[in-house]
Amino acid sequence: MSNFGDFIWFFLVSFLFIAYLMILFSIIGDLFRDHKQSGWVKAVWIIFLVVVPFITAFVYLIVRGQGMAQRQNAAVLEAKSEADAYIKEVAGTSHADEIAKAHALKESGAITADEFTALKKKIIESV
Repeated sequence: MSNFGDFIWFFLVSFLFIAYLMILFSIIGDLFRDHKQSGWVKAVWIIFLVVVPFITAFVYLIVRGQGMAQRQNAAVLEAKSEADAYIKEVAGTSHADEIAKAHALKESGAITADEFTALKKKIIESV
C-alpha cells in the first residue's frame, strides 16, 4: 500500500509543480507584455516572485488577473489580424500569378478561351 500511496503522492506533487510553473510563466509573460508598467515595477514583481513565489503569484493573480486576460486577448487578436493580412497578401499574390500563367497559356494557344475562363473561375473560387 505504501508504494501505491507514494505513486499517487508523486503524481499529485508533479501536477502541482507543473501547474505552478505554468502560472509563473503566464505571470512573467504578462509582466513583459504590459507596456504601461515601468521597468522598476516589473523588476520588483520578479524579485518577489523569486523570494516569496507562492504568495506573490496569488497576489499577482488577484490584483492583476483581469488585466492579464485583457492583455492576452489583445495580443491574440493582434497576432490573428497580422496572420490574416499576411495570408491575404500571399494568397492574393499567388492567385494573380496563377491567373497570369493561365493567360499566357491562352495567348500561346495551349488552352482555349473557355478553358482559360474555367481555370480562372476555379482559381478565384479557391480564395
